[in-house]
Amino acid sequence: MTTSTTHDGGRAARAPHPVSGGPIVQLPTAFGEFVAQAWTDHATGAEHLAVSSPNTPRPGKAPLVRLHSECLTGDVFGSYRCDCGEQLAYALELIREEGGTLLYLRGQEGRGIGLANKIKAYALQEAGFDTVEANEQLGLPVDARCYKAAAQILAEMGLHEIRLLSNNPDKQNRLAEAGVKVVEMVPTEVPSREENLRYLQTKKDRMDHRLTLGDTEPAGTHVTASTFELDQD
Repeated sequence: MTTSTTHDGGRAARAPHPVSGGPIVQLPTAFGEFVAQAWTDHATGAEHLAVSSPNTPRPGKAPLVRLHSECLTGDVFGSYRCDCGEQLAYALELIREEGGTLLYLRGQEGRGIGLANKIKAYALQEAGFDTVEANEQLGLPVDARCYKAAAQILAEMGLHEIRLLSNNPDKQNRLAEAGVKVVEMVPTEVPSREENLRYLQTKKDRMDHRLTLGDTEPAGTHVTASTFELDQD
């Protein structure tokens, strides 16, 4: 598949990101019954998983969608250094009840730097650097994730307008650039722990995540618009 662009009314239109989906199967879990479909990103070779509720959203409500970046330490081992595993569980419970899809995005460990580099960053954090500084010390991007494949998967699934389960406005803006309309941001904040409080505070202060961390005001859904350059294939 090509990645050339065409022009319509003076505006460049990106060609669809090359993805393909497999069969849809039943997925019984501790959170309830779901259906699952594997997707392959042909630009990178990464394999992602869409886990969808059999329930349909209430009339007038867009489906809930969670873009969940792979986190081996948090999702599998229940690490307290981050909030990923708890956000995954919270999102699955909410999606099962209200209807929607969780896209489990593989190849996004450590905000896209990979597992080995993530552990190197942990070592630097133990030496006193925060999560942003640790990546910078390694000469790596603060956030190397790309959401073009995720946006194309959502489009292939017919999910063009969604309620996004996230505390991260970057995801909303990236999806909007790729043609997916986020009609509402639904917070996924889970209780912080002593072990991850500094990490979460850094995400709030330096990465604009919508977190309260004990603030008196609840997490809002308003996101300030900004422009983002989509990562290149």
